[in-house]
Amino acid sequence: MRSYLDFEKPVAELEAKVEELRAVGERDGGISIADELSKLEAKAAKALADLYGSLTPWQKTLVARHQDRPHFRDYVERLVKDFTPVAGDRKFGEDEAIIAGFGRLDGRPVCIMGQEKGSDTQGRLRHNFGMARPEGYRKAVRVMELADRFGLPVVSLVDTAGAFPGVDAEERGQAEAIARSTDACLALGVPNVAVIVGEGGSGGAVAIATANKVLMLEHSIYTVASPEASASILWRDSKRREDAAVAMKITAQDLFRFGIIDEIVPEPVGGAHRAREEAIDAAGKAIAAAIAGFDGLPPEQIRDARARKFLAMGRKV
Repeated sequence: MRSYLDFEKPVAELEAKVEELRAVGERDGGISIADELSKLEAKAAKALADLYGSLTPWQKTLVARHQDRPHFRDYVERLVKDFTPVAGDRKFGEDEAIIAGFGRLDGRPVCIMGQEKGSDTQGRLRHNFGMARPEGYRKAVRVMELADRFGLPVVSLVDTAGAFPGVDAEERGQAEAIARSTDACLALGVPNVAVIVGEGGSGGAVAIATANKVLMLEHSIYTVASPEASASILWRDSKRREDAAVAMKITAQDLFRFGIIDEIVPEPVGGAHRAREEAIDAAGKAIAAAIAGFDGLPPEQIRDARARKFLAMGRKV
């Protein structure tokens, strides 16, 4: 059964009427309702398209967090062949908030990693809601260094509210681990492509998203802090989250305009959670095209291009 966000209520009502009418047609086969059903379906589709064509930043935040949105494992299962995960950071232990390994994307050997939020209660607890501890970022560094050694492009799928803020994470050097991971991204002599597929939150996202090409799904968000946290800091009132979402320019459209990201990957009408396979395939094509753009370039040129990209951010032309 499809779950609806609060602002989708008008669409939910129309689609409920469509299902009711369809059920009547199936039960009473002698009644012709094809025309009426077609008109109602068209009305529901238009309402959905109009709604998603003018989402506010806060509404996009809710879509980016939708529980049915594809997660890291969904992308890997559909796009990556022969995926072999790597476990542990060789220093402390395993962190399942970040999954990293190797496989074939569009026939090309790659390193792929990303946050996994989990799709049910058990999975969310197992993966800590996609919020990594230091060992998760140190695992990412380990895998990136392996990829660099063997000349494999690095793909990062970002979907996290941020790094885990717990005391145990701080005790094990959370800030240092994030910095090391960011530095490892910048040092790569192979191309790296990051895709914000849901939430891109704080340093927890930047740690694996400091890439040659940064892509965002159409209704994803990328931000230094969540709208709720930012509202609490700025106005001491988390209820002003909608104001914060607007002021912070966290949408793909704003970030593309400012040159923070390189490409927006269109989502199916109604968001990636409505047509998961279609959304995953669109992201896969965009990733493959981005990697192909670096074919034949030497490591020094790839590294320098990445450095220039980030040094140019925020500078006046």
